[in-house]
Amino acid sequence: MEGPLSIHGNAYELMKLLPNGGQIFEVVRQYDRLLTEERRSDYEPGDLIAFIVPFLINHGISSDDIAKQAQNAAIVAGARKLIASLEDWQVFCITTSYEQYASRIMERVGIAQENLACTIFPIDRYRSLMQKEDHDVVAGLEQEIMAFEPGDDEDIKKRLDRFYLQELPHTSLGLALREVKPMGGSRKLAALERFAQAHGKSLDRAVAVGDSITDAMMLEAVNNAGGLAVAFNADEHSLAYATIGLASTNLGDLAIALDAWQEGSRNAVERVVREKERLGGKGDRENFHWLAGRSEIQEPLQIHKRIRRIVREVAGKTG
Repeated sequence: MEGPLSIHGNAYELMKLLPNGGQIFEVVRQYDRLLTEERRSDYEPGDLIAFIVPFLINHGISSDDIAKQAQNAAIVAGARKLIASLEDWQVFCITTSYEQYASRIMERVGIAQENLACTIFPIDRYRSLMQKEDHDVVAGLEQEIMAFEPGDDEDIKKRLDRFYLQELPHTSLGLALREVKPMGGSRKLAALERFAQAHGKSLDRAVAVGDSITDAMMLEAVNNAGGLAVAFNADEHSLAYATIGLASTNLGDLAIALDAWQEGSRNAVERVVREKERLGGKGDRENFHWLAGRSEIQEPLQIHKRIRRIVREVAGKTG
């Protein structure tokens, strides 16, 4: 959802509501990156939004605050029109975002709530359980985080490991840490498989659209099954596992590939996309690449980075 449908990052925007929240977020995000590189067995792409939960609860962020972020978030150009045009399709959203945010975005873009899989986060309940001593634990960590310098990776890893693995489980916030399971990585794939099974479809009939590491496993499964995995304004993690790439300031350009898919499935999409790739994009629109079987992605990656930056700059001006 964040990227293909809405532009603002739910987690980052919420953390910016906190005193020094932006700086705290960057340190926690660096910790998340270190875990990605470590490939720890209990780590899932997308766990970052679980890591920020103690800070959100500590500063009194509510469900209403999260929903308000969704109300103000910019929607990707062309998203509503494209979804409205897919009358013969079953359209779903599988997102790492918190339920309060994702549910409101679904209303705004026209996807049924029953077709949503997201991160369940009863934050108001967790807030009611928080004790004074729990606040002190989190507040103490926040002060330590403010002292970290760029490049303090070893210290960040050691301190946050102790916080999440040893200190937090002994507080009331440990319940939130255990219960909040971000909808990323293998959980996204499992949700897709549940939706497909419920509608009597196999993954070779699925079209999946993603843009980041949390989508990589889902995109890989769809691509390997013979479906259509689309990397939209994507990073290297999703481009590496997708069937096609589309870099554009307007999601409506995806209709070109979807029409081909309906007419002749994957072979038809390949013909159309390779022709579009040969002709080149139209500025910031229709930058298509056929990625299946491609080992070198640096050229499309640079285009995706450029368009992704443009889209987010526009969101910043309109948001």
